[in-house]
Amino acid sequence: MDWENVHVTTEVLWRGTLIFAPADLIFVLALAHFVTAERFREIRRLLPATSAVFWFLIWLVVAATVFWEPVYSYVFPAWARWLLPPAQALLFAALAALSVWAALRLPGRPVVTFCLLGGLWGSVSHVWAVYRGIMSKPPMLQGASPVAAVIFAFFEFTLYFCVIVVITLAVRRASSGREN
Repeated sequence: MDWENVHVTTEVLWRGTLIFAPADLIFVLALAHFVTAERFREIRRLLPATSAVFWFLIWLVVAATVFWEPVYSYVFPAWARWLLPPAQALLFAALAALSVWAALRLPGRPVVTFCLLGGLWGSVSHVWAVYRGIMSKPPMLQGASPVAAVIFAFFEFTLYFCVIVVITLAVRRASSGREN
């Protein structure tokens, strides 16, 4: 792809936020309705593994392959390219385990807390990325608002964590079906 003609603007980030925010609201409310605290406890041990696989694939396909040259090569050293997917898998497995632990101890629906903690991590990780120069070094992102990127990341990662819950529920259901 010709990345030289692709430019992520502040407007694109805000529009993305306006798409992800209502999608997250619907998704989180649906999960809150269907995933009781007991059901969340049933999948708590699977969530870190699902998260690890999910994020390994995201980092392998998106970061190390498709967007390495236009974005991530500006933020990470070249030697890290193929180490990032397994490293991120481990990081997100640990993050999912910590989020499960917190979600089961904080008030409210654990599944909602889990997904929102994912969103919070998205913002934290993007603050780090902004600090590392992701908004100023890659030509594709130059000039876009760091604030818009960090806010967008909250909604982006909330959606990812919702998807991880759904995948985990599907894996749990499939494995339960084999036991019968």
